[in-house]
Amino acid sequence: MELVAPTAQDTRRCGERLATLLRAGDLLILSGDLGAGKTTFTQGIGAGLHVRGEVTSPTFVISRVHPPSGPGPALVHVDAYRLAGAVELDALDLDASLDDAVTVVEWGDGVAEDLSADRLEVAITRPTGEDEGDRRRLRFVPVGERWITAGLDAALT
Repeated sequence: MELVAPTAQDTRRCGERLATLLRAGDLLILSGDLGAGKTTFTQGIGAGLHVRGEVTSPTFVISRVHPPSGPGPALVHVDAYRLAGAVELDALDLDASLDDAVTVVEWGDGVAEDLSADRLEVAITRPTGEDEGDRRRLRFVPVGERWITAGLDAALT
């Protein structure tokens, strides 16, 4: 499934809409170039999950946990950009919180797939060209039974 988000705010809103489907144990793997909108999308997820704390890029701290402000799951936000691979990701002990939280791994393509057989892979790209503005393309690839039957179309459109 592919969507076009004309602005950064639309990218954020897309994350908020996706959050209506999210539950503890869900894994999202985000890919895209620097500045593509991965953190903006995750900010929308955080808003939709009603987590505490400002969702910012965890580039330098590698991982942040945002506890829920109500009965929903926490958000574990990981930036795998500086990690050397799956071994370093494994050292973060994400599997300890995976069942209790929604886990979003930026730059997780090729690194985080072994965390769960069920995951949602989201590729975010920004088309180049003067007329493109802030537009982003979001491509959603459901992996596993959980995501194939999750109702992505209804939630995101």
